[in-house]
Amino acid sequence: MKQRIITGCVIAVFFVLMMLSLHTPIFAMLLALLSVVAVYEIHRAAQIKNVPITVLSLIVAALTPITYIGYDSSGAVGDFLLFFRENSSVCLIFYILAVLILMLAQYQKTRFEHAAISIFSSIAVSYSFSSLLFLRDIADLPEYSQKSEGVFFILFSFTCSWFTDIFAYFTGRAFGKHKLCPTISPKKTVEGAIGGIVITMVFNLLLLLVFNRFFFEQAAIPYWLIAVSSVLLSIISMFGDLSASTIKRNYGIKDFGKILPGHGGIMDRFDSCLFVWPCLYGILKLFSLISERI
Repeated sequence: MKQRIITGCVIAVFFVLMMLSLHTPIFAMLLALLSVVAVYEIHRAAQIKNVPITVLSLIVAALTPITYIGYDSSGAVGDFLLFFRENSSVCLIFYILAVLILMLAQYQKTRFEHAAISIFSSIAVSYSFSSLLFLRDIADLPEYSQKSEGVFFILFSFTCSWFTDIFAYFTGRAFGKHKLCPTISPKKTVEGAIGGIVITMVFNLLLLLVFNRFFFEQAAIPYWLIAVSSVLLSIISMFGDLSASTIKRNYGIKDFGKILPGHGGIMDRFDSCLFVWPCLYGILKLFSLISERI
């Protein structure tokens, strides 16, 4: 427990540093680092031994967030990142072909599922981390016009992911009687899930109240949107957590990694976040499109 608390403090410090670097290229680079570690953990869990495929997947995982840095880069590097971002569909085709060719080159120790896992993990995980950049730049959408809204939605995404789990744990310990998914995660209860969803929603409404009072120049985010989104994203975060647990059970492992003592690996810490971030951006973009047409 002591080790878990210490690691939690380190994570909190890292989170603060990330928020301080929010509008700098460092933020995208940190996301690239987290993406690389998470994809590597998945490769290790799946026991993928084809080193060239792993290296290529890690390169793609790193490049995806970096190409969405959101600032004007100059020179050869900037041109390359711009080309990669604007021609992502073409790059994806060549990436898939490259993985399949590398699978053939080392077919003795590479199964098709290894190639599929490499492609899926490097794309899904890296784009999920990149969603934080989309949330940061939410002011680019017509319905949102303040940079502080990007900060709010990033904090909102983390509360939906992490606070749902925390509040569900304590509520479940106090009132839990009915198992939620006993074969996948025996400790989760229906009562805990409901408590986590409700308490997180209340917390997020208070968070919006604080931002409206101290940080927003104008109150533009409806409370009903935060309430509904909070409930939906809390449920989605639970699916993310259960999906990660299913993957770990498939491979007979307790944690994806050991980089965070007491918490496991990057995938163990961010599994629910990887579901929440892109879904939140999708909700906000849909709300913006609907508002334009009304």
